[in-house]
This record gives sequence, structure tokens and C-alpha cells, in this order.
Amino acid sequence: MGATRTPRGKWIEEGLRALAAGGPEAVRVEALAQALGVSKGGFYGYFGSRGALLTEMLDTWEHEVADAVIEQVEGGGGDARARLERLFAIASSADGPVRGTTADLAIRDWARRDEDVARRVRRTDNRRMEYLRSLFRVICADEDDVEVRCLLAYSLRIGEHFIHVDHGGRTRAEVMELTRNWLLR
Repeated sequence: MGATRTPRGKWIEEGLRALAAGGPEAVRVEALAQALGVSKGGFYGYFGSRGALLTEMLDTWEHEVADAVIEQVEGGGGDARARLERLFAIASSADGPVRGTTADLAIRDWARRDEDVARRVRRTDNRRMEYLRSLFRVICADEDDVEVRCLLAYSLRIGEHFIHVDHGGRTRAEVMELTRNWLLR
């Protein structure tokens, strides 16, 4: 019986974990192999270079946080409010090395120093915002109102992890629920 090969996706996930922990410099073949408990030879069966892995990490992130989420939301059907509620639920429960906030924030930090990564982030942000606009336009007649709701919803997804405040006797979950209700009114 031959040795079991470490799946390609595991290398990508481990690369995103390393990126989140230490930036793109931390994404090193030897360190990833060690974290996965395998030899680095398996890496080269999938990726020709570290650069190829970095590209696939970005491809995976971009697909998973935009297109795959949109497909998941749309797959559940319902009207625009139901789809927005589903989107908010998916976004608030997103976890793991690909869809989790730590990968998103690490990629955004990387984008501050790499114009190619910045273009990908901009493209992904635009894709996510266009989808939000398509949903909010159904429940809001005013384009300004649509844009404000989209920006607030998206900013909450990206920035809520940086905000550490008391909410006047309310829990964070209660305030997030109030926010979702306000956005959907």
C-alpha cells in the first residue's frame, strides 16, 4: 500500500494559517511541511514553487470569500431579505483558515505592501459589494441608502474584530442583531 499524499487543499490551508500568523514571509515550504507532519517533497508534487502556492492561496481565498459565499446564499433561495439574513449568518460564522477573518486581515495587510495582492483585494471587495448592492437595491429605493447600507455591512464584516467597547448593558451579540435588523429595515 502506497503512502497517502497530503491533499493540495491542506497545503493551501496551512499556507493561509502561516500567512495569518506571520505574513507572507512566514509561508515557507519547510515550515508548512513540518506543520503538516510531512516531508516537503509532497509540496513539489502540487506546486512548482513557493510563488505558485502564494498564488493558489490568493485564488482560493478570493473564490471562497466571494463566489462560494454568493453561491451558498443564492442556493438557499428566498427573497432579498432572506438572502441578506443568510449572508449575514454566513459572514458572522465564517471560521477556518480560508473564510475566517484572520486570513482576510492578513491578506489585507499583505496588500498594503504588494500591488498585485492589492488588486486582488480590490477585485474581491468590489465583487462582494456588488452582490450586497444587488440585494439591498431590492429593499431600498434610494441609491444613497443602498450604498450606505452596503458600506456599513461590509465595514462591520472587516472591522468589527478591531472594536472592543462596552455596549451599555447589551451583549455584543445583541448589538450585532440590532445592527442587522437596522440594516434590513
